[in-house]
Amino acid sequence: MTEFTLHDLESAPEASKPLLEKSNTAYGMIPGLHAVMAEAPGLLEAYQTVHQLFTESSFDKDELTVVWQTVNVENECHYCVPAHTGIAKSMGVDDAITNALRDQAPLPNARLEALRDFTLSLVRDHGNVSDQNVQAFLDAGFTRQNILEVVLGYSQKIMSNYTNHLANTPVDKPFQKFAWSRDDAAA
Repeated sequence: MTEFTLHDLESAPEASKPLLEKSNTAYGMIPGLHAVMAEAPGLLEAYQTVHQLFTESSFDKDELTVVWQTVNVENECHYCVPAHTGIAKSMGVDDAITNALRDQAPLPNARLEALRDFTLSLVRDHGNVSDQNVQAFLDAGFTRQNILEVVLGYSQKIMSNYTNHLANTPVDKPFQKFAWSRDDAAA
């Protein structure tokens, strides 16, 4: 397997250094994902930008978590599932939502379930979501804007999930207690 460097402010390419400083300021550390992405400054910048845009979308904290964790679990991201478990806790998301997403169990309400179903359709059907699935999403009270915002959130997760698969990014210490694998979730 190809080894990837976990960059810090000393080893990072010059163009990544201000981006890593931004991460350190925001999180009080340089997340492993950002340390790996620093190898390609454009990827790290794109990831940070898309993350900010998605968190500023019309979705609330529960809905953001549903999109993030649905994609993370579907893509079996060993890094992002625990990281977003910790992030959800810091955002005040109910543990029942997080646990249902991690365990692929029913969510606490039909609206969040519709969001997970739509997100899964988008991922599994590579964007070729059926008219019936789109209508079910709209019937659950979501909008056309929300359809496109799911695409935005999925774009963020493609960058992170795929980077973590390629680099086998170690889970950051604060999130290790939330370790996850599909095998554990199925047990």
